[in-house]
Amino acid sequence: MITEGQAKIEAETPKIVSKQMEVFYNPVMKMNRTLSVLVVKSFFDRPARIADIMTASGIRAIRMAKEAAEKIEKIYANDYSEKAVKLIKKNIEKNKAKKIEVSNKDANIFLLESTGFDYIDVDPFGTPNPFLDSAIKRIAREGILAVTATDTAALAGTFESACERKYWAKPLRNYLMHEIGLRILIRKVQLIGTQYEKALIPVLSYFRDHYYRIFFKCEKGKKKCDEIIKNHKMFEKAGPLWAGKLQDKSLIEKMLNYADAESTKFLEILRDESEINQVGFFLTDKMNMKVNDILEKLKSKGIKASRTHFAGNGIKCECSLKELSSLL
Repeated sequence: MITEGQAKIEAETPKIVSKQMEVFYNPVMKMNRTLSVLVVKSFFDRPARIADIMTASGIRAIRMAKEAAEKIEKIYANDYSEKAVKLIKKNIEKNKAKKIEVSNKDANIFLLESTGFDYIDVDPFGTPNPFLDSAIKRIAREGILAVTATDTAALAGTFESACERKYWAKPLRNYLMHEIGLRILIRKVQLIGTQYEKALIPVLSYFRDHYYRIFFKCEKGKKKCDEIIKNHKMFEKAGPLWAGKLQDKSLIEKMLNYADAESTKFLEILRDESEINQVGFFLTDKMNMKVNDILEKLKSKGIKASRTHFAGNGIKCECSLKELSSLL
């Protein structure tokens, strides 16, 4: 028996998670699920139709149903595994969760046979590529598409050719690799969106543990798609990638009203980072100064600066390395 948020479920908890496992509970993804609940609670001003297309144990759907009930019209919890569906139904009954409908279909068929959703969660093991086209076709105007990728080896540059093949961009294999990987993933999803005149704008994006996670707001229109593409650029030898903002500060401020201590600490870093609209950051390990002292010095000179969630000893600031060195 596992307790997470307001949900209590039965599920396997393997020491090593693998793609071969039919259904399991991954404790490392707790923050992923917590932030999903907070986004639903903070973004929607109306009851929303939610799709959890690979629901596994059902923990995410159950948490949403219990913790964001006032923002839910209905949650559609789907999984291809019959074993998973039996477990989901058992856990829903155990939690007395309402507004959840369970289905047993291939994720793409489930999406394409639907009439669309206000929120779609694409959280696979590995790359989200096989599900992006169907999910984007079925995401509603002013809806949220949530995408997870766990194939960090490709996006972070360990396997450069895999990144070029799967994400149509060249990665960067240095201390910036996870920010670059996140921005490459954003661009890939956006390119599929522009085919259908859907501008997918990141409102919450991050790298944590072993995965990338992005929440996109869907806006419709050719001009909005054109603006998206204008923000696809190269960074050094990496890219093309999304060079625009990673966060919507106003959404994060709303999420902080509901957040627990752990998610508050993480969201505050993302909020502060959102003020710095710049690709990349600097490491401070060779600067012979504490991070907070560097930030204070930069701010005293009127330069925007913050910590970054990509590296504990990293800072984002609106200045060049030469300017930073001169100041320090």
